[in-house]
Amino acid sequence: MKIGLMGFGKAGKAVASVILQHADFSLEWVLRNRKITEHSSVKDFLGISSTDTGFIYSSQNTAIDELLSQHPVDIIIDFSTAENIYSYGKTCAEKEIKIISAISHYGQKEKEYLRLLSADTVVFWSPNITLGVNYLLFAASLLKNIAPQVDIEVIEEHFKTKPGISGTAVKIAETLEIETENINSVRVGGIVGKHEVIFGFPYQTIRLVHESISREAFGSGALFVAENIKDKPKGLYNFEDILKPYFFDPS
Repeated sequence: MKIGLMGFGKAGKAVASVILQHADFSLEWVLRNRKITEHSSVKDFLGISSTDTGFIYSSQNTAIDELLSQHPVDIIIDFSTAENIYSYGKTCAEKEIKIISAISHYGQKEKEYLRLLSADTVVFWSPNITLGVNYLLFAASLLKNIAPQVDIEVIEEHFKTKPGISGTAVKIAETLEIETENINSVRVGGIVGKHEVIFGFPYQTIRLVHESISREAFGSGALFVAENIKDKPKGLYNFEDILKPYFFDPS
């Protein structure tokens, strides 16, 4: 499958690295906001041996219609900004190019726009696209259903300069129906990302913990999603839609 990548920050570079090293996917191009490194090769920039084309383009000089005409792709993976969906979404939906968005924070307006786009193509969105944290989220939801009155605390830890509350922690809180104001946030050092859900029962506790050791986890998660949506009909999907068959296999 041919992939176009939006964004080339720390997460985008890590995702590009994973795609370049996967035999079943081809990184056709990266579209970033800045002009720096424009028209250079991703594999040369990252020092990875690959046969993928993977050139870097700047959105300041390259229109998405033109880029897709010259270098068509099957899937867009977005690690850029919340506003960027408006720059490419309609064009990709019209061409029935699948969209995988890993944007941490979307407003209600952007969420509605994703739903609108999903009428014409497959759209997937998750505020955290690592497989592990979504396994945690699914398992936590199942445990909450078993014991609805259990005490629950959510702790999220990230690098010192990360602003605001983790979008993943907010998603966990919303799924488990606890107040987001009660999320415990820690900002120290260079932690990539750690989320912990504590279930407090009488005489025992259960802790579910996920920690991203490196940002390459975002890349492997995005490709896991790509594999699982390639045959999906048009619509808006999340990780629960993908994981549910693995938990409840009728066979």
